[in-house]
Amino acid sequence: MPYRTAIAFVQSQTDWLAKHRPTTKNTILLPDMPIGKAHRLVFYESEGARRTTTRIIGDEARVTHPEGMLYKDQSVQEAAERVVVRALTLQAEQLLPDRLAGLATKHGFSYRSVAVKRLRTRWGSCDSHTNITLNCHLMQLPWDLIDYVLLHELVHTQIMRHGEPFWTELGAYVPALADKRKQMRAHSPSTFA
Repeated sequence: MPYRTAIAFVQSQTDWLAKHRPTTKNTILLPDMPIGKAHRLVFYESEGARRTTTRIIGDEARVTHPEGMLYKDQSVQEAAERVVVRALTLQAEQLLPDRLAGLATKHGFSYRSVAVKRLRTRWGSCDSHTNITLNCHLMQLPWDLIDYVLLHELVHTQIMRHGEPFWTELGAYVPALADKRKQMRAHSPSTFA
């Protein structure tokens, strides 16, 4: 393809490119922010602390930082991101395998294994051996959208590609499929709910 043709194509798609361009991170994690289904983010300023530490205790994802630092400071925010991902992973490992198994039993699907990981761009995946991987960030979604993703991956155990047969089959299990797909496009795997 000639260079000029490629430039003309890119220029004709500027609206689409702007809509899909990754944004810079300008959101911060806030005190008492809900984390998934079971935790909230708590910041503690500690007089004797020399460094920022994190722990999950009960329903708290805790960030303890040295006195004089603010929760908005970059190093504190980085620690908060780490503890949030740990809390989401913990929740996902506790809740999602059973929910997936329940949906599989209800609808007659089978799969080989399920794992929870932090995925950057996908909500889940299913390989050709029917091993399902789920994103820990699913815990930030409402349950109906979580179930949509779980059913999406279960349908992949039978139909790997996203063609018309796949969407027809998924539509048999997901009411208002077009609406669910539209809702999912409004979300992306992220620490921010």
